[in-house]
Amino acid sequence: MELKFLDSKPSSLSEKAALVARTKSSPFSSFEHSVGVKFAQEFSSCRGKGIHTFRFEVFVFVSVPDILIPSSCHSFFLLKLSVFCRGISKKASYLSSNGTYMPKRANSSVDKEKTAAENYFYQISGTNGASSSLFSRNVGVLDACDDEYGGVVVDPDRLPVNPDDFAPMLQFSLSHWKMKGKKGIWLKLPLERSELVPVAVKEGFEYHHAEPGYVMLTFWIPEGPCLLPTNATHQVGVGGFVINDKNEVLVVQEKFYDPSFADLWKIPTGFILESEEIYTGAVREVKEETGVDTEFVEVIAFRHAHNLAFDKSDLFFVCMLKPLSAQLKVDDLEIQAAKWMPLVEFVAQPLIQEDGLFKKIVDICMARLGKHYCGLLPHQVVSKFDGRSSCLYHNVIDAGNVTCNGN
Repeated sequence: MELKFLDSKPSSLSEKAALVARTKSSPFSSFEHSVGVKFAQEFSSCRGKGIHTFRFEVFVFVSVPDILIPSSCHSFFLLKLSVFCRGISKKASYLSSNGTYMPKRANSSVDKEKTAAENYFYQISGTNGASSSLFSRNVGVLDACDDEYGGVVVDPDRLPVNPDDFAPMLQFSLSHWKMKGKKGIWLKLPLERSELVPVAVKEGFEYHHAEPGYVMLTFWIPEGPCLLPTNATHQVGVGGFVINDKNEVLVVQEKFYDPSFADLWKIPTGFILESEEIYTGAVREVKEETGVDTEFVEVIAFRHAHNLAFDKSDLFFVCMLKPLSAQLKVDDLEIQAAKWMPLVEFVAQPLIQEDGLFKKIVDICMARLGKHYCGLLPHQVVSKFDGRSSCLYHNVIDAGNVTCNGN
């Protein structure tokens, strides 16, 4: 039922308002009816403490088609709806956009003060001796904390146990957060609570990203474009250029490849893991694919490409590694074969010579071997913006220990 105030001027201790209602889905959805509402404030005490009690009566005049009632009866009858809400201050009441009466509380912080759940009792009585029924619903704000950008992060571990409580609590919470001036809402739903996803989507939440154990949804409250950061836009790959004292390059042939690359011997490559550094990812990939232990030397170059897998962009870092072992142990799941290949044979491969990217990477690696090129080394730095340590990749030419000319 949608409710709209036509007049809300107060009169002493009572407030009167006339409302018009349109029922979208109810037992009387096919009937024409109007609604009159009268609000009254009472004051009582409980154990010495004052409690505000609000009572408002809703008189519903329902026009019933004559065919549904005996001709001897009037075509109008009256329903009386009395609602009592205790423990709510006079200034803390409003009607939501869907016509549900809700309390407003002055929370200083979502994570410090939780809006207590309220019980709503609905008593409907017929005027001709019809039986009365009583309904009760418990509604409160979802457990959440503020983020540093004026938004809210819902606690995924404290979602309502009963799925039927989620929709009213989500509606209540959105209204509360909107009144508090919040902006972006982050709702993380674990895999085991996937039944709540369509409920959130129905309330206007949108998919942000998904991981094996959860789906993240977002809701932008203010008018105008959404300023929440988008999902990750890039995947990050690494390649290990490993060359030994015999001037041999560690190369592999993959099990799954484009037929046009059937004869290509390439350097070991792969994706870095979550929270993994570039240099550790390169060492790990070489170990997994070939069984060879290596030591990171430098980042030689990186490539940036767009619209690849699932329309994501791609960053690919070529790392020079020093071998610490020589014994090969091929990964049977991904790799068809691995070997140490003379550098001149590796460079002479037709696919290397014909491909601008591969050829340029090989040229850079050759220049680094001849100390005519400087790569990038990771340097641990701490930023005052977030207080965290991270790797900054750059080259440093030490006049007392020159390893390359930097040309």
